Amino acid sequence: MTVGLFLIAATSALFFALGIVMAPFGLRRLGALSGAAISVPTSAVLLLALSPVTVDWVHWETSSAMIFAAGGLFYPAGVTLLNFASNRRLGSNLTAAVGNVTPLFAIALAMLFLGESLRWAQVGGLVVLFAGLAVIAADRVQSHPGASLWLLGLPLLAAALRGGAQPLIKAGLAGWPDAFAAATLAYCVSASVVLLAFLVLPKVGPTRTLAGVGWFVAIGTSNGLALLLLYLALSQSAVSLVAPVVATFPLMTYAINRLVLRQRDASLRGIAGIVLTVVGVAVLLAL
Repeated sequence: MTVGLFLIAATSALFFALGIVMAPFGLRRLGALSGAAISVPTSAVLLLALSPVTVDWVHWETSSAMIFAAGGLFYPAGVTLLNFASNRRLGSNLTAAVGNVTPLFAIALAMLFLGESLRWAQVGGLVVLFAGLAVIAADRVQSHPGASLWLLGLPLLAAALRGGAQPLIKAGLAGWPDAFAAATLAYCVSASVVLLAFLVLPKVGPTRTLAGVGWFVAIGTSNGLALLLLYLALSQSAVSLVAPVVATFPLMTYAINRLVLRQRDASLRGIAGIVLTVVGVAVLLAL
């Protein structure tokens, strides 16, 4: 993995983490559905506004465009709603920690449908990385002993949808290698899905406030940049290399909560997980 590719994937993870960290602040002022009806369209509008200079519309590929749009039906739309619901009930750290199983779905599907394969050195790096993420997740789950199994299913389902979207979009990028087009079309479809849900479904949670709108505009901007960088990385490399690096967003969520928000709940298990994660990423970076 080149340094440039690593930086793109790691920055994507950072923006995913920022979106998760900001979510509790927005959810104190707005319900999950109302927040999603602001954040997802915000990303879509941002990408559409930039599309005249970022998207290569001249080389439009219908089959790839349909794949990008299909991905947008569940990611980011479904993932956003599930993450907001999980964030409200479990908090940002546990939501992110359970979400670190995303690459398991992404890599398995990429190997099954895209024919990707792993070298033994990659397998070793992935094992160390996943071990670190698993330790962090176990530490977060232990800190929420009252969380029932169905609540943990919210971020787990979000991880499955996010992981499934990556090989799907990778297949579309093979025909139209334009990450900006992929992100723009996916977000336009997702915005339509979320707005339709907002109009049809009952609203639960706090009422709309100006401060809440501001938080979800910021969340939408962060998530939009994260998705764009993820698809940019996928346009340059295999899912099996990109997905594990992007999956370090729980580590970044943990760091932001601790360093910026001053949440002092670190444990020896959590620190051990961080060390293993860093070692795993270093191995992948060296390949």
